[in-house]
Amino acid sequence: MPEPRELLRFAVVGSAAYGVTLLGDYSLKFTVFREKPVTALAVATVAATAFAYLLSRRWSFATRGGHGRVREATLFFAVNAGAVAVNLVPPLVSRYLLHLAVPYVGYATQEVADFVAGMLLGTLLGTAFRWWGYRRWVFPRPAATAPRRASALVR
Repeated sequence: MPEPRELLRFAVVGSAAYGVTLLGDYSLKFTVFREKPVTALAVATVAATAFAYLLSRRWSFATRGGHGRVREATLFFAVNAGAVAVNLVPPLVSRYLLHLAVPYVGYATQEVADFVAGMLLGTLLGTAFRWWGYRRWVFPRPAATAPRRASALVR
C-alpha cells in the first residue's frame, strides 16, 4: 500500500515536471519543431525526466533505495523511456491514425486534439506507468524494511 506522503510527493514532483514538459513542448512546437510536434513533445519529456529524477531521488523517494546511484539512475531513465513511449502513443494515434491534423481538420481542432492526446491522456498513462515502475524497480523498499510474505514465515 503506498504511503500517502510518498504519493503526495510523487504528485508534486510530477506536477512540476509536467510544467517543464508543457513549457518545453509548446516552446519547441512553436519554434524549432513546427513541423514535428511529436518530436517536440519527446524532447520536452526527456528534459522533464532529468528534472524529475533529481527531485524524486532527493525528496519523493528519499526513504527508499536499495541500489547504487548509477544503477538507480539507469533504472529511472529506463522506466522513463518506457513512459515516454507510452506517453507518445495517444498523440501518434491522434495525428497519424485519426488524422486530427491540418489539412484534415482545422488548426484549432488540431491543437485541442494534440493537447488532449499528448498533454492529458499521454501524461496520465505515462504517470501511471512511472508510479508503478519507480516503486517496483527504481526505488524498491530496502530489504531490511520490506514486508515478509506469509509463505516465507512458515517453514
